[in-house]
Formats: sequence, structure tokens, C-alpha cells
Amino acid sequence: MTREEDLIIRPARPEDERGLAELDRAAWSTLSDVAPEPPAGKRAFDEGRTPDQFLLAVLDGRIVGYVRQIPATRLAVNRHVRQIQGLAVDGTVRGRGIGRRLVEAACEQARAAGARKLTLRVLGWNAPARRLYESCGFTVEGTLAEEFLIDGCYVDDVWMARRLVDRTRPSG
Repeated sequence: MTREEDLIIRPARPEDERGLAELDRAAWSTLSDVAPEPPAGKRAFDEGRTPDQFLLAVLDGRIVGYVRQIPATRLAVNRHVRQIQGLAVDGTVRGRGIGRRLVEAACEQARAAGARKLTLRVLGWNAPARRLYESCGFTVEGTLAEEFLIDGCYVDDVWMARRLVDRTRPSG
């Protein structure tokens, strides 16, 4: 078993594209994804998915996890909100706290960029992810009931958020 201090959380670089694409494909599941399974050879980066949006978990030189974070919208009045749009951990290292470290790193990165709130969406039936987010301080802000039809089942889209600043301070 690897030690926690051997895990490195770092920003993605263009040269990480192949490893990131492999992890994305390996981690794909109807438990967590509404998009179709990525085809072999699909690139990790494009115009909408750039290296600066990703934090990677690297263990023994191998990408074993990532979190992707972007502005919630392009609106100036919403600039204080960031959104997690992807979290994956290699199945061979799940249960070691890597997902938690990635989520906490995303919170710190968002806070450092001036965000007051970090949001995400999770499928209602994805109990492991929901437990992780709740344990990291995220709370449910709303649910879109039966938003998706996946494998013949209607699945809720659960919206969660975490405040990144002390709400008792005056807003300005």
C-alpha cells in the first residue's frame, strides 16, 4: 500500500493529455456519467476542456485521479461561483482518500481565485459520490427529479454547493 505523502496533487499540463484520457475512459460509468462512454482515442483536452481546468492526483508517476473546475457561468455577476465538472479516481486506488484530497484541493484553488462558492451536480443514485461531497462540506441546494433516463431508469440530478467564505462577514 502506498503512503499518503507519496500522492501529489498538481495542475494538469498539456503532456498529461494521454494519461488523463485513459483515466477518463477507465472511470466512465452510468453511476456517474450522463454523457456517452468516451470512445478509444478521444482526447482529454479541446477548446472547452483545457489543462488549466484540471487538478491531477499523481501516484508513482501515474495519474490516478482528477478534478475539473470551471466558472459556473460566463456572467460577470456570477464570477464568485465555481463549479466542479468532473471528478474521477482510478478504481485500483479508491478508498485511500484521493477523491477527498482532490475535492479539498479544488476548494482551495477556487477560494484562492476569489470564489465564494463551489457547486457541483451529482446523479441521485451515486451514493458514494454524494457521501464524499457531504463529508467535504457540500450540501444539497436542489434536485431536478427524474432529470435523466439512464439504462431505463429515471435518475435525479442533485445540485450541491459548499460555501468557501465565512458567511457572517459583511458582503461587499
